Amino acid sequence: MTCAVVAGIGGYVPPGVVTNEDLTKRFDTSDTWIRTRTGIATRHVVDPGAATSDLAVEAGRRALECAGATTADAVVLATSTPDHLCPATAPAVAARLSLGSVPAFDVGAVCSGFVYGLATAAGLITAGTAETVLLVAADAFTTMVDPRDRSTSVIFADGAGAVLLRAGDSQEAGAVGPVVLGSDGAGKEVLEVPAGGSRQRSSGVPPEPGDEYLKMRGREAYRHAVERMTTASRQALARVGWTPDDVHKLAAHQANARIIGTVAEELGIGQTQRLTNIEQVGNTVGASIPLLLAQAASEGRLVSGERVLLTTFGAGLAWGATTLTWPSLGEVPAPSAA
Repeated sequence: MTCAVVAGIGGYVPPGVVTNEDLTKRFDTSDTWIRTRTGIATRHVVDPGAATSDLAVEAGRRALECAGATTADAVVLATSTPDHLCPATAPAVAARLSLGSVPAFDVGAVCSGFVYGLATAAGLITAGTAETVLLVAADAFTTMVDPRDRSTSVIFADGAGAVLLRAGDSQEAGAVGPVVLGSDGAGKEVLEVPAGGSRQRSSGVPPEPGDEYLKMRGREAYRHAVERMTTASRQALARVGWTPDDVHKLAAHQANARIIGTVAEELGIGQTQRLTNIEQVGNTVGASIPLLLAQAASEGRLVSGERVLLTTFGAGLAWGATTLTWPSLGEVPAPSAA
């Protein structure tokens, strides 16, 4: 059966770094408080004037180089922070990568964007629309965070990750397994930016101060994340006939160290099987999973033949999970700034 196969991967984080010590100068907090509640020590942030496309282009370039490719038949960009409300950012990314007039479009599923993008890109390949798809997940999410809000400022960060997918056989290494997706719009206010969209604009009422930034109900987000990621993971494993004991590596959305740990424990996946980079990069939203995979591969923590479970949850509410056996790839550079 024809399916999407990972042929290359790349990650990128911008050079600006905000440490926990930096945040103690803005908020009544401490390094211990932040680490205990989130697991984060540092996070990368875009420079003034930089945007999501700048991150996406660099990650996409690295994924193409890893695959030894210079072209792609389509570009899918998973982001919740497009450069502009209109048009989509993906065409600009394709143009800057010199990919020509290929189809290019955005997918908006916030933290679940990469897994939703995998399903979308795989659909283009299995439908015969494209032989290769460059899937990029990128977010400059610190632009959506209220600098006065401690609860969100300590968590969110900026970054990008990308994979080049090619048509291949479902039995070969790198093949993306069945993708489990779900959503619950009744919970949209758990994670929401109230202002800026058509709902607020058409009301004729100016937004309330701060409504241009993310509002997060932390306890509800935690509960939903654990429940949805655990359930989706079990469904994805069942679809390929795996048990948790078959999983070599868990690549969960890097939302919060507590969430990652609880999901792993619910699934019965041990410490040594859990891939993490949240301490160094924070919650990079849609970029989280591919950035994690790129970093783990570059450091030798993820090697060819290992069975990987991917699982995610985010605003929408939206969640997803899938599986793959890690392929043999070209050189994967560390996802540091260029």
